[in-house]
Amino acid sequence: MGKRRAIHPPDDGDASRDELALRAVAGNAPAGLDRVIHERMRLGIVSALAVNQSLTFNDLKGLLGATDGNLSVHARKLEEAGYVACRKYVEGRVPRTEYRLTGEGRLALTRYLDHMEALIRATRNG
Repeated sequence: MGKRRAIHPPDDGDASRDELALRAVAGNAPAGLDRVIHERMRLGIVSALAVNQSLTFNDLKGLLGATDGNLSVHARKLEEAGYVACRKYVEGRVPRTEYRLTGEGRLALTRYLDHMEALIRATRNG
């Protein structure tokens, strides 16, 4: 395997965001993409939480078609990044886990979507 490329594009002063995105696509670099969110399952979790105030573990599992282990690993990664908050409680005698998107998570998702839109524009216009 070769060297890993930098996640962030070089600071080219006057280069537009779309130009930087196009350079990233041309060079196969993820240039600025948030690697925590970019993974498919984590993007699904964050997106689902962005349109719901909160979701339980089982809600997310059903929505995303995930296994317990897969969802748990990805939810923990998002929690460690500060993008998702987790609350565990008991309802009756049944343990429940509930997730919600944090302000930091919402901001990270907005940045990610803005970056993806710039990549799409750059690719279509390039």
